[in-house]
Amino acid sequence: MTLLDSAIWWHVYPLGALDAPIRNRQDRNDQGVVHRLPQLAGWLDHAVGLGCSGLLLGPVFDSTAHGYDTLDHFRIDPRLGDEADFDALVGAAVGRGLAVVLDGVFNHVGRHHPWVQRALAEGPHGEHAGLVRIDWSTGEGRPYGWEGAGDLVPLNHDDPRVADLVVEVMLHWLRRGVAGWRLDVAYSVPSWFWGTVLARVRSEFPEVVFIGEVIHGDYAAIAQAGTLNSVTGYELWKASWSALADRNLWELAWALERHDAFSAAVTLQTFVGNHDVDRIADTVGDAGAALALAVLMTVAGSPSIYYGDEHAFRGRKGSGAGADDPLRPALPATPADLAPDGWWMYRLHQDLVAFRRRHPWLSHARTRVVGKDCTWLTYESRGPEDQVVRVELGLDPHARFRVYAGDDEVGWDARAAGRLGTVVGA
Repeated sequence: MTLLDSAIWWHVYPLGALDAPIRNRQDRNDQGVVHRLPQLAGWLDHAVGLGCSGLLLGPVFDSTAHGYDTLDHFRIDPRLGDEADFDALVGAAVGRGLAVVLDGVFNHVGRHHPWVQRALAEGPHGEHAGLVRIDWSTGEGRPYGWEGAGDLVPLNHDDPRVADLVVEVMLHWLRRGVAGWRLDVAYSVPSWFWGTVLARVRSEFPEVVFIGEVIHGDYAAIAQAGTLNSVTGYELWKASWSALADRNLWELAWALERHDAFSAAVTLQTFVGNHDVDRIADTVGDAGAALALAVLMTVAGSPSIYYGDEHAFRGRKGSGAGADDPLRPALPATPADLAPDGWWMYRLHQDLVAFRRRHPWLSHARTRVVGKDCTWLTYESRGPEDQVVRVELGLDPHARFRVYAGDDEVGWDARAAGRLGTVVGA
């Protein structure tokens, strides 16, 4: 059994969770190191208590602002701490049975990355000109922006030195105890590049896990072409909230069939929330979040729980420079400081995660829709030895679900839980 076969991830965006300043850091030379990572170590028992077995970390490397504008892949962001803090966090996680996967941003670097600055200073024929994408037609050089973001400069993956850097970065942190990499915007990087780089890394770490961020397309084909262990399952995420919001479970049934087809060839990294999307409880209310979680924990994949979703955090994407801030809030100092009205959701997560751990074959289950209508859906997830988990979802007259395998059952009812109302805003 591989890590993806068994892992249930607690996904954290460290810069937000630890209340680090995100913007106005163009000149950071005098700010020093602030040791915030030890606070995150204090939350590891919270993740273990959920039943998680992995820690999926957002960006931790030195950057200008939000973490995806990297300045130095070999240095921990000083807003979070230093290498000793990181080593202590990894040691504490591994000691609790939590495998650590890092966010690797290898499609682009920050506008102030040394490669970009040296390329601009040296000109189109300089040593660094071929490492990043720069438009030299104006004479002085203008870095291209990735998907319109001027602070993110694409790497030139055709240059062998870029592959050498990515391999060196991956090996450096794997040797310090991490178990794998989430590959940011993997869909923008040529598949042949991933195939070349990952083969070199696997020669030293054959069990390493690579999860590619992919939004659309043939997930199985994309994973195969890039030799990725997994890709993000955005199709199922989308149906998990929009089918509930529109009270149209036919959409979820269709997505489950698509998910089943993909899952026959690749283990998808599944989720109902992450650092880029509106909070599930804000989108479909508490009742909807409970039903979406039931689906997440009873179909194939390697599921993640985005920090705070286990306490029904709210947050919607905004606009402008701080658009993602509501999705990436600060955690309180300790779990004991969480608002008391969210603990019911934590306990529901515990129940469903425990159910999944009692049926680990669900990571590779084949799912079949048994019956459906706009406001109810029944499906079965089956294992290789005739194991069966049956799931019943209902919206009328109130939201509810029942998940069972023989005598092993988890159920939830909005009326009994005192959370009556429509799914959206319940």
